[in-house]
Amino acid sequence: QVQLVESGGGLVQPGGSLRLSCVASTTVFSGNIMGWYRQAPGKQRELVARIVGARDIQYADSVKGRFTISSGNAKNTVYLQMNSLKPDDTAVYYCRLDVAPGVGYWGQGTQVTVSS
Repeated sequence: QVQLVESGGGLVQPGGSLRLSCVASTTVFSGNIMGWYRQAPGKQRELVARIVGARDIQYADSVKGRFTISSGNAKNTVYLQMNSLKPDDTAVYYCRLDVAPGVGYWGQGTQVTVSS
């Protein structure tokens, strides 16, 4: 069973920054998709950012210019650098790895709270 372990969440003031990390227990190949989703209370889970095929990077419009997704040298790690955080960014952030069509794995989630 593939495991994804997230870290880096916490409480931050508006305008602050956080860096999330996700480590997969398996090798991530260039054809896989690895990224971040988030779910705020009472809302559906939504895509934040993801790396598709090791080249294509996709961002939600709401985070463009503020968040940056990157992969680590080990290739089984993905990071999400979040700057200029807003209260609307408050959510549980989940790491996801898609290894084939219809075959994907979720992390346990990490809470990000943006509040003064």
